[in-house]
Amino acid sequence: MAPYEALYSRRCRTPLCWLEPGEDLTLGPEVVQQTIEMVKLIQERMRAAQSRQKSYQDKKRKDLEFEVGDHVFLRVTPWTGVGQALKSRKLTPHFIFPLQILKRVGLVAYQIIVPPSLCNLHIVFHMSQLCKYIHDPSYVIEMDDVQVKENLTNETLPLRIEDRRTKHLRGKEIPLVKVIWGGALGEDATWKLEG
Repeated sequence: MAPYEALYSRRCRTPLCWLEPGEDLTLGPEVVQQTIEMVKLIQERMRAAQSRQKSYQDKKRKDLEFEVGDHVFLRVTPWTGVGQALKSRKLTPHFIFPLQILKRVGLVAYQIIVPPSLCNLHIVFHMSQLCKYIHDPSYVIEMDDVQVKENLTNETLPLRIEDRRTKHLRGKEIPLVKVIWGGALGEDATWKLEG
């Protein structure tokens, strides 16, 4: 017994030709005409659905064009390969730093200049993987005040101990102190173990 028959307790019939079980199927001109009409109806409905989907997509579509020398952000996805190239995978950003466009390749692809840390990537990307970078000076952090080491850390020194408390955990007492740290970015406070 076919799965359809077991589920619906009747024979499966094709949507092109609705014959009752037991009727003889003869390919006369009526059946052929019915089938042709059904195929035309299906094609018509498919074209209407396709047109409807296209109109939905066209409303949201934004044509992007970049010039040589423009800066763009690169989308981080498994398909671009950037996700595997970055060292930290847990907190991977959606886009990475501004990259400069070297040249246009075809209608929708651009060749970009990648830094040495991403040298294992292909350097040509589809425009859907790029996002325009608009330079805003207010987003730039001045590096004059901040002393950044080669390992991308900055030095902070403890200024004072502001508070003490004892944390009780499973019958143990853990002494904590609130340390005020000072550095180029100002003061910051953290709780540390005393001692």
